[in-house]
Amino acid sequence: MINLPKTYEPKRVERKWYTLWEERGYFKGRTDSGKPAYSIVIPPPNVTGSLHMGHALNCTLQDILTRWKRMKGFNTLWLPGTDHAGIATQNVVERQLAEEGKTRSDLGRTAFEKRVWEWKKIAEDNILSQIRKLGCSCDWSRQRFTLDEGLSRAVREVFVRLYEEGLIYKGEYLVNWCPRCRTAISDLEVEFAPTQGHLWHIRYPVKSSDEFLVVATTRPETMLGDTAVAVHPGDGRYRHLRGRTVVLPLMDREIPIIQDTFVDREFGTGAVKVTPGHDPNDFEAGRRHQLPIVKVIDEDGRMTADAGAFAGLDRYQARRQVAAELERLGLLEMVEKHDHNVGRCQRCSTVVEPLVSTQWFVRVKPLAQTALQAVEEDSTVFVPGNYTKIYSDWMTSIHDWCISRQLWWGHRIPAWTCEDCGHSTVARTEPEACSRCGSARPVQESDVLDTWFSSGLWPFSTLGWPDRTRDLETFYPTSTLVTGFDIIFFWVARMMMLGLRFRGDVPFRRVFITGLVRDQHGQKMSKSKGNIIDPLEVIEEYGCDAVRFTLAVSAAPGADIPFSIRRMAGYRAFCNKVWNGARYLLLNLDQGLTADEEEIGRLWEQGSLRLEDRWILGRLQQINQDTERNLERFFIHSASNDLYHFFWHEFCDWYVELIKGRIGGGDTVAAQVAAHVLERSLRLLHPFVPFLTEELWQRLPHAGETIMLAPFPEARPEWIDQDDIDRMTQLQELITALRTARAENNIDPRRRLPAEFTCSFPVRGFLESQSHHLKNLARLSEIEFQDGLGREGLRITGLANTTQFALRLDEAPDLAAEKDRLQRQIGRLQEDRSRLDRKLDNENFVRKAPAHIVDGARRRRQEVGTKLKRLQDMLHGLPEP
Repeated sequence: MINLPKTYEPKRVERKWYTLWEERGYFKGRTDSGKPAYSIVIPPPNVTGSLHMGHALNCTLQDILTRWKRMKGFNTLWLPGTDHAGIATQNVVERQLAEEGKTRSDLGRTAFEKRVWEWKKIAEDNILSQIRKLGCSCDWSRQRFTLDEGLSRAVREVFVRLYEEGLIYKGEYLVNWCPRCRTAISDLEVEFAPTQGHLWHIRYPVKSSDEFLVVATTRPETMLGDTAVAVHPGDGRYRHLRGRTVVLPLMDREIPIIQDTFVDREFGTGAVKVTPGHDPNDFEAGRRHQLPIVKVIDEDGRMTADAGAFAGLDRYQARRQVAAELERLGLLEMVEKHDHNVGRCQRCSTVVEPLVSTQWFVRVKPLAQTALQAVEEDSTVFVPGNYTKIYSDWMTSIHDWCISRQLWWGHRIPAWTCEDCGHSTVARTEPEACSRCGSARPVQESDVLDTWFSSGLWPFSTLGWPDRTRDLETFYPTSTLVTGFDIIFFWVARMMMLGLRFRGDVPFRRVFITGLVRDQHGQKMSKSKGNIIDPLEVIEEYGCDAVRFTLAVSAAPGADIPFSIRRMAGYRAFCNKVWNGARYLLLNLDQGLTADEEEIGRLWEQGSLRLEDRWILGRLQQINQDTERNLERFFIHSASNDLYHFFWHEFCDWYVELIKGRIGGGDTVAAQVAAHVLERSLRLLHPFVPFLTEELWQRLPHAGETIMLAPFPEARPEWIDQDDIDRMTQLQELITALRTARAENNIDPRRRLPAEFTCSFPVRGFLESQSHHLKNLARLSEIEFQDGLGREGLRITGLANTTQFALRLDEAPDLAAEKDRLQRQIGRLQEDRSRLDRKLDNENFVRKAPAHIVDGARRRRQEVGTKLKRLQDMLHGLPEP
């Protein structure tokens, strides 16, 4: 007998086991193991604060996969780390400085960078502590940071090689500019949202005529930088203006009327202003027509000197004043309300300003083509598969990637410009002198690289590249990437491009896409809505295993997760059920008992097992098979849900109840089967609830130091006897129906009643052999088998599968309740029959579904019809109340 505490104490157990696991090095990947490798690199959290429930989901799923593969005998590596997150982290520290009444300029670059490094230490320690509290079995000896020396070296190497191959260039281009962050940002970092605005219709005087060309714009302040007006070449309304010019209102500058197919003839008047300095479409049109670029808005969102009388104004002040001046001059034809999409900075929500700027770019088309082909050839597979098309569509329409950012925190671009001759040098290390003129005054670029540039190298830079390391040889390509759909383009696509370019192989074989964790109402979690759930707070209250299991059972691939505290309380109850079920068995089993599989096999072959023993062993094998199959498909939600129902409802609620009398009577066969099923169940559950299972497994007979390294159970298909499972299902349905009939008629659960059964001869033989279970679990005093149920006397009747039953009473039953019960059963069966009718009436189903599925539906419909008739007969046979 082994005595466990009455209640499970997660805090004590979690702290004890995680410390031991880490100290003993169970998490470490080996380069000399000889086992097949399974590797995951963590999507590195940003060092901006702490983890949220999305991180908790991602970490939980990665840990489930890693623990499962480790138990399957793989040499596992789950590599942890964090991301410097340039713009996001810089914003955090700048907000801190603002609270002190300071700016980064007050500190200067060196002191500011020191301040960010100090913040990084605080945030990173907090994040890594949270990851540990989630039970994550990361190899902490390989922890990395995107700005550590090794990764910085990899970043410089990639930059220089791409530059030498002509795939990185510096040029003037229209970029998305955030006036608040004062940096260029990529297209992916711009979030568009419908906004109610206005459409201003402005008259542009046609040169040397009384005619006006009316153009419509949502941004009248940018007209100050117009260098043309465009019409569609097929628009007959403006054919007579071909080759003419207009006078730009307010600026008195003559600009040409050009023809271009980018013009939408249906928008406004069919004539549009062309502002190459402040609109992406206009920029491209300007290139096609060799138009000059006039920049009228600067990096702070203010009007430049080229804006004439409006110079110095904020862009929105300028909008109002330009509109007012146009109206005063009679050049504003009309203003109408107009809804359109406005792009905002993902980090600070400031409206983005398209600006022409000198930036560094990557030519991505050659890289994208290889990455696209790899997915088409299934070298990398997306789960769920619909994300393959999303990825492919984006990769085929990809534009050059602006990689320079006007920030201080990040990887400085490894390019130096000579202050004397202006020559630019791109190098892996700082040049001592200019390679052209020999000057000792080369100055490094002040810009840093886009965060996603270094993150794109994560799968191989973390393993030691550009050196040829044992880690790279062993663990690259990685096996699985678990990530959210929202960073497929930011991160996944770039890892694919750069991994193929510099390692000659994809960075991961499979990509498991998760949904977003939302609140219980399906709303996105945000501080403004007040619905944020802190992972540490819920772990503190409910325990790590309950939080993990809640996330796992909800994690259908690609689907959003409505996370509710009530649901988590339910899965804490499951953890308690596992604890209490194990506690009961450990209290009642001989301490020297073995759960050895060979002994169970011997008992099976000898015929020493009863129906309930063979049934639970068969179901265990089926659950084992299903768990393996579901984990391979990333159906982690199905695997965890199946284990939940098996352990709680089949093992505890049925098997343990069925064998209590046998265990009490010293039946060693029942005890051995129970111990075997418990031990195997703990191993199946371990990847999902690691702490609870380790604590219980250590109390059971076992081999090895830790459940972490114990083999994941292998199913024994020869132990699956479908006839036994069907017979047990029949017995369960009858006991459940008897219990329901008693409960609905408010019969004291302790009171034993005599019962009559009417069924076929084979079923009678089976039920007679199980009469001890019927009497015990349905609380029956005696059982009689009749050819037909009599109507005399007081009784409650019912039907379970093909068996009719009657419970004899000493006093009259509640006939109204009995009638209501039968009507509800009839109603459920009628719904089943209607559903089956619809399915079998569907020609597509009958023609395309596998034959055994169609035959099963037909058999089910026939069974439902038989049950329905018997219940209706029973209802009609009830006396009037």
